[in-house]
Amino acid sequence: MRLENLPPLRLALDEAGLAARKTFGQHFLLDLNITRKIVRLADLLEGQTVIEVGPGPGGLTRALLEAGARVLAIEKDPRFLPLLGVIAEAAEGRLKVIEGDATTANIQTLLAEAGWTGPTAIVA
Repeated sequence: MRLENLPPLRLALDEAGLAARKTFGQHFLLDLNITRKIVRLADLLEGQTVIEVGPGPGGLTRALLEAGARVLAIEKDPRFLPLLGVIAEAAEGRLKVIEGDATTANIQTLLAEAGWTGPTAIVA
């Protein structure tokens, strides 16, 4: 499957029976037009590595990948790992999903393990 063939996020969330949890401060951006605009305004370079903190169901993740970024996504809510896994399969090696807390993760080690170097940005 390719990124452009993935189902809409709202449908994927509904099928998985998932909703935002206020205890995690979760709010989902489900409109790909908005996430694409955020990525455009961030002025990311194609091929740049982006560390995404708390990708949730992957709305911003998809837009980052569409723009040509490599994404290291760190998610501590395990409910979203299957949805992110589907996106990773469609991302052709440009998405690495880590289950964990970004505040304690060793980002340098994770990037080195992925073999990713060069300019890096952080989004959350």
